[in-house]
Order: sequence, then C-alpha cells, then structure tokens
Amino acid sequence: MEAPKLRGPKDVKFRILEVGVCGTDREICAFEYGAPPSGADYLVLGHECMGEVVEVGPEVEGWKPGDLVVPTVRRPCTDPACTACRAGHQDFCYTGRYTERGINHYHGFMTEMVVDDAQYLNHVPAGLRGVGVLVEPLTIVEKALMQVNLLQQRLPWQCAAEPGKPAHHCHKAVVLGAGPVGLLGAMALVVAGYQTYMYSRSLAPTKSSRICDQIGVKYISLQEQNTEQMARTVGNIDLVYEAVGVPPFAFDVLQVLGTNGVFIMTGVPGPFASVPVDTSRIMKDLVLKNQVVLGTVNASREAFEHAIGDLNEFYRRWPDAVNALITGRFPIDRFEEPLQSTAGIKNVIEVGV
Repeated sequence: MEAPKLRGPKDVKFRILEVGVCGTDREICAFEYGAPPSGADYLVLGHECMGEVVEVGPEVEGWKPGDLVVPTVRRPCTDPACTACRAGHQDFCYTGRYTERGINHYHGFMTEMVVDDAQYLNHVPAGLRGVGVLVEPLTIVEKALMQVNLLQQRLPWQCAAEPGKPAHHCHKAVVLGAGPVGLLGAMALVVAGYQTYMYSRSLAPTKSSRICDQIGVKYISLQEQNTEQMARTVGNIDLVYEAVGVPPFAFDVLQVLGTNGVFIMTGVPGPFASVPVDTSRIMKDLVLKNQVVLGTVNASREAFEHAIGDLNEFYRRWPDAVNALITGRFPIDRFEEPLQSTAGIKNVIEVGV
C-alpha cells in the first residue's frame, strides 16, 4: 500500500507499534463478518492497536511526535438526523451506517503508518507502552459500567457508610468468561468496588485463574459448581458481566440474577442450535425483581478515556497480572498464527516495536 500522508490540518500521522487480535478478527478472516471500504476488494485488519505519533497537522493541538496514541474504532454516519452520531456518540448510531476501522467499510491499523483525525485519538501515558494495546478491549467494560451507573440511579444504589469511615463495598458481580475481555472486566469491577467472582468452564489452575488470584477475584469452575450452586456461593448477584458469547451459558446464569440486578451482554454469538430457556422464569424475575438486561458494543471517546485511566490503575496495583494478559507476541511476518488460533489469553502482532 502507498504510505499515507496528512490530508487535512487536523490530521495526525502515527506509526503502529502493536495490534491486538480478538475473535472479531478471526470471524472476519473466516468471512463471517466485516466489509471492505467502498470500491476496495480487501480490508486491512486491526482495530485494537497502539501507535506513536510521527507528524501532526498545522492545526493540531495537544499532540507531538513521540506521544503514544490509541485510536477509537467506530466513526459516525453522515446522516444529519442521527442525533447520536452528531453528539459524538457513534457507538449508539441510529442508522447503522457507521464505519469501523479494521471491521466495517474502513481499513484498520495492521499496517506500518496510519493517518487519522486528531478528534479520534487518545493519549496513552508512556508508562503503559508495554500494555497500551489493551485499552480498546477494556473500553467494552468501561462503556458497560458507565451505563450501569446511570441505570442504577433508579434505586438506592450507594453502599452504606458510617460517618467518617469509607463506604463498605456491598455489590457483588459475576464475570462470565476468563478471556481478555472477561479478565479486564474483572479488574475494572474490583477497582469499582465490586466483590467479584469469575465463573468459567475450565478447572483451576489455569493462566486465567492465577490472574484472578492476583487481583482478588474468586474463580469458580462450571465443572465444580452448576449455576444454582454458584449463585448460592455468591449470594444476591447485583451484576453479571457476560464476556463469552455462548447463549446457553449466558441465559442459564440470567436465571439467577439477583434482585435489582443488571445483566450485561457483550458477546456476539456464532451459530448455535436452539436451546431450551425458561422464558416464564426470566420474564417473571425481570418484572418482580426490577432487573435489567443490557446489551453493549463499541465505545465512545469517554469510555476510552476511562479505560486509559483504569489501565493505569490496574498496572499500578497488579503489574504482573496485567503483563500476564498478553500471552503471545508475534512479528508481523507471522501475523497469520494468532489469526488462526485461540490459544492463550491475548495475542499481539508487533508491527513497529
């Protein structure tokens, strides 16, 4: 490809350091999802990335060569009637005609150099150079928690506190899935003050269960406790963060969501055969227990800012655990290996390190 050049006065050019690989990339490689830009017969992959600024346009403020950068993924549609996109919340686009870098009608970041508008870029502290590629997947939980905080204003949600003493953390959360999105979600929930549990298929010890131990999350295996037993272990479940994309598992746990609880769905399932679901129980609980089921995807600039702040806090508290999330680093000439394998937690392709 021809090397990109600055197109406008507010453009920023940056070299790509690392690109993270996730299930969406593998689905695109299998032609299950994704689309190239209009008029193109190929799509440059890569939506999770971190880069380093090399050049800025004459009207760009706040950026200079050497700064570390993580770009947002989704870009707004052009419909003037789409109030979400016009307000900078293209993650809630009404028309569905948005574009997404490396996914939907817009080339991604798995290339040496990228030029982008400064409004879509986010500063990353130099101390996060080795793990900044985790920012984009972390935005998934950040957006979800922002929505939960808004939703739970419907009821008394603050934990009780005695005068002059810190608040007691009273909320309990269960994370489904011990992959990178689930583990980052668990870290965010711990920092947010939730008593957090990881509910996953594999028996401990695993790489993921050891990370849970490091961050103070109780790991429960589906092979040792069924859903009802897990719910008794936890108690009233205030929040479920689903990060596995398996409908039978998700809807089984939905049936044990607690009073006033919120169930967050982030996984996009592949083709699954129909499974029996007790719709009467789910509907009854949603009504009588004031429950909410929330679906969330992509993220706004605000969620990226929260993610960078939280990743910095994770790294301060648990540097070994954060480093352990990245289990494979591959040079660009071996790019196909992480795109064809689900081994490890988070695999990264090194482009310009």
